[in-house]
Amino acid sequence: MSRRFETISFLSDYGLADEFVGVCTAVVRDLAPHVSVVDLTHSIPPFDVRAGALALARSIIYLPEGVILAVVDPGVGTDRKAIAVEVAGGAGVFVAPDNGLIAPAVAIAGGAERAFHITNSNIVLSGAGGTFDGRDVFAPAAAYLCNGGAIEDLGPELDPSLLMPSAIPLPREEVDKVIAEVLWVDHFGNCQLNVGPDDLPFTWGPTISLTLPDTTEPGVTVVRSARMVANFAEIGGGIGVVVDSLGMYAVCLDRRSAAAELALDVGEQVVIAQGEDELVTTAVTFGR
Repeated sequence: MSRRFETISFLSDYGLADEFVGVCTAVVRDLAPHVSVVDLTHSIPPFDVRAGALALARSIIYLPEGVILAVVDPGVGTDRKAIAVEVAGGAGVFVAPDNGLIAPAVAIAGGAERAFHITNSNIVLSGAGGTFDGRDVFAPAAAYLCNGGAIEDLGPELDPSLLMPSAIPLPREEVDKVIAEVLWVDHFGNCQLNVGPDDLPFTWGPTISLTLPDTTEPGVTVVRSARMVANFAEIGGGIGVVVDSLGMYAVCLDRRSAAAELALDVGEQVVIAQGEDELVTTAVTFGR
């Protein structure tokens, strides 16, 4: 028996300068007037599927039962599939392009139980052009599910194991160091790494060393001392590594932007090693 949902959680890279988000919400409202739409964010960088995937993964355990409408879709209009993926015994359904956007969140939610290709012309809209599937395909499919429509009505069933995986990098261990990467820079300039407490030797700390970009010379790195601390206030005037609200390590400064002052951005490599209490900053040049 199909469920009637009350909530759609909506994430996209549409921004708010144009009418795209409002139009999608209007389509939902027209087809399923009882539904509340939770806007997770519409500020995912344009076309950045990985950033959208990470934002969904960070959010998923806090979302109510219902439909997760996710649209970061650089392949719109191509042969990539529009999909609906059921999780948690039917308590949630992801509606999204099949491009890896939902893969991490689906895994956190317990894995895909059933998946369907959204093709039913009686459910999707026949809008002008082929570049706005948020309006024409994903929003009507989400509304249909919220009205109690069966997921199998959306189109042919797919093998969940063949859905597009995500490309989120894993840390690497090399003898006495861990090669990490910046996954996310938040509004405050804190730089989340793809490393959690279980990824570092338990004997490391409270002082560690970080190999970071040199802020004065492109292509050069420097070794900086950092302290593993419980909160921002404990950082003081140096560099801190804090377990953030998602359980991952983040490189932070107290009331300042670590991204701006340390020249860190998404995708930047950070090498972590055990440090010394009075570590001296040393410049390192690669490729020469």
